[in-house]
Amino acid sequence: MAKHSIIGICSLLAILLYSCGNGNNWSIEGNIKGGDSVTLYLEAPGLNGWYAMDSVILDKSGDFKFTHPAIGYPEILRLKTNGKVVYFPIDSIETIVFNGYVSALDSSYTLSGSTSAEMMMTIDRKISETIKKGGEEAIATDSVLKRELSGMILGDNVGLISYYIINKRVGKTTIFDPTNKKDIRIIGAVANKFNQQRPNDPRTKSLKDIFIQNRRVSTIADGDTIHIAQTALFDIKLYDEKGVLQSLQEVTSKGNVTILNFTIYSDKNSPAFNIALNKIYESNKSAGLQIYQVSVDEDEYFWKKSAENLPWITVYNSHNDGAKNLMNYNVTLLPASFIINRSGELVERVDDVAKLETAIKKYL
Repeated sequence: MAKHSIIGICSLLAILLYSCGNGNNWSIEGNIKGGDSVTLYLEAPGLNGWYAMDSVILDKSGDFKFTHPAIGYPEILRLKTNGKVVYFPIDSIETIVFNGYVSALDSSYTLSGSTSAEMMMTIDRKISETIKKGGEEAIATDSVLKRELSGMILGDNVGLISYYIINKRVGKTTIFDPTNKKDIRIIGAVANKFNQQRPNDPRTKSLKDIFIQNRRVSTIADGDTIHIAQTALFDIKLYDEKGVLQSLQEVTSKGNVTILNFTIYSDKNSPAFNIALNKIYESNKSAGLQIYQVSVDEDEYFWKKSAENLPWITVYNSHNDGAKNLMNYNVTLLPASFIINRSGELVERVDDVAKLETAIKKYL
């Protein structure tokens, strides 16, 4: 089944926006309150650190906009003023929207316009909440934070968010320590993903160097299945076609191996994908396989009629449900499939349905 960017499904989820009519330019715009006569910098990473690629002096309104030609590859940029910075991703020709306050630029803001931008804001908020509770050092030891961020890494089939998490530093403290045996496995998984999808990206070499210099085990695994430390689940609570509320955590607590799949039934390739999925289900359900399938179709009636013919759990993520469930699993392309083991832990993401059955048999 062809992969579909969630950004392109603009009619499904209002917070996942698709920018049109911008030619070959990308933009970041918005409003920063309390910044009259303050200079706002747009910065990019360079060989010797961050450099200013643009700037503007804010007026009383606080409105601003930077527009630049498409970079040609995904990049992480940042806004800076008064020593405070906010990071955001640029992947193509989207328009990112930032709203905040000069006095709390890095702690009280909203970032929207792309799935990756929403993800990056969520990551930084989680880190800020952890620091408020336990101090800066807590980001390296807080097990809940690391489980949640590990889940985001596992769900990131683009790579930029994973790279951001791995390299995120607060002061001198990193979240994932390359000298830690568990953390280096996660770093290795990210390096593997970059090596597969972006072999010529300079960040690929950087990640591989970190892994090779600190690894305690052998080489990075190849193939397009990513293995990382077992990760606790984000629960999903949505209604099935019969109107029954289905909790992912309750489903996975019954001791089965579960495939969590995000999909669009109305896609022309969906029938073929579900036929392949059904073959896997029929061959392995007696061994304890369950499927929890989340549809993000625009047409609820079409979803419901399609779901009635499927033998597994099917739930509907409507427009009103928003993108939280997809963002928690860092789903930026559809379909997306994850494997949850009998202990209810997220263990793998498998992008190729042809390799899904081989992957799940390891856990049955």
